[in-house]
Amino acid sequence: MLDETTLTLGTAGIVSAVTYVSIVLVIPRVAPEFRKKGLSGRDLLKESTEQIPESQGTTAASLYILILALFAPLPFLSHFYPLSPSPSSGPSDLQFPHHSLAVYLATLLSLLVATFLGFLDDVFDIRWRYKVPIPIIASVPLLLTYAAEGGITDVVLPKVLGLRNFLGVEKTGGLLKLGPIYYLYMSMLSTFCTNSINILAGINGVEVSQALIISVSLSLNSLLFLSPSSPASSPQQVSRHLFSLYFSLPLAALCLALLKFNAYPSRVFIGDSFCYFVGMAFSVVGILGHFSKTVVLFFIPQAFNFVYSCPQIFGIVECPRHRVPKYNLKTKKLEPSLVYFSKPPTLLQTSTLRLLSTLGMVKLHLDEQSGRITSFSNLTILNLLLVWFGSMTEKRLNETMMLVQIAGSVVAFTIRYGLSWLFYDASTRR
Repeated sequence: MLDETTLTLGTAGIVSAVTYVSIVLVIPRVAPEFRKKGLSGRDLLKESTEQIPESQGTTAASLYILILALFAPLPFLSHFYPLSPSPSSGPSDLQFPHHSLAVYLATLLSLLVATFLGFLDDVFDIRWRYKVPIPIIASVPLLLTYAAEGGITDVVLPKVLGLRNFLGVEKTGGLLKLGPIYYLYMSMLSTFCTNSINILAGINGVEVSQALIISVSLSLNSLLFLSPSSPASSPQQVSRHLFSLYFSLPLAALCLALLKFNAYPSRVFIGDSFCYFVGMAFSVVGILGHFSKTVVLFFIPQAFNFVYSCPQIFGIVECPRHRVPKYNLKTKKLEPSLVYFSKPPTLLQTSTLRLLSTLGMVKLHLDEQSGRITSFSNLTILNLLLVWFGSMTEKRLNETMMLVQIAGSVVAFTIRYGLSWLFYDASTRR
């Protein structure tokens, strides 16, 4: 007789296979229709002027949501047909998890809203100041359901800097009840996941590649909790991670299928709709599995890219609309793109760029006579890799970025499973 874990994993495997095959079959058929409707654009890093279909993240996300809706009964199959029935048991004896079903349906609604709003961004090119709250809007159905069912709103604080003593939670093992603030934290998580992927973009396949590695890492993290030998495992935690796996495994299949078309040389563009959808999916997996802090760990390269980009994002130095690397027609390789000063830089701008240059994190061009800065390389991790390792092809740059993402996941696993004892008690590590 199959147990619930095996049944759920098998079901998630089937859904993942269906998701992969569906995307591989559907995108070649619908992408030309997007181009006919004007949803297409030229690749800025290619010599070709061919118009490439855009917003195919909408197609992949729609198929993902449709398949999960179609297979919605499968995660609850064991409650319809008990795996270990007793002679006296009947349908009335089954304790159906109505809360889990409500969260499942609310999750699909949140993903649907995120995809829809992302598609609107692809069509109308929404300005950044209006993009930021979009993930918050999309997370409302999930957060409302979570609150209505009395979801957990406490966090375990690490044993650092006397934080537990300062907040008076030493006796509770660092357990701090946040109440409504926890929902604000979860909505901010969806905003972080979405926009951190959105700003680390610009070359073929880079958004899908990082999403693939993160989704595989999240799936592996959940699988580690399913091992009977895991000291931190409990029936409740196993149930949460099984539920998260039902979303993360098909998500990995989606990214793998989409990469067939978006990898260099890209045959389709995914658009902002993919970033909205996948960011919401990552936050959903973290919320359902109650390991949101671990989710953030897998975003180490994205967090670094955001911090590194802050001087441009917050207007200390100029931030152009596009910060993608520059394509050199002669060498056929990518080089760091530059921002040119139209007037002498201010003291704050000069100090900031000089500091980054001292750390080897920016390429500066100086006026030969005055010595003032005339231009600098855009502050993104993709341009930084080109500053460090020199010009390279677009395919090679994406492969390098994938290695950085994998290294980030290795660091995340090391912190989570190798060093967590430094910050948390054994009974509260989760």
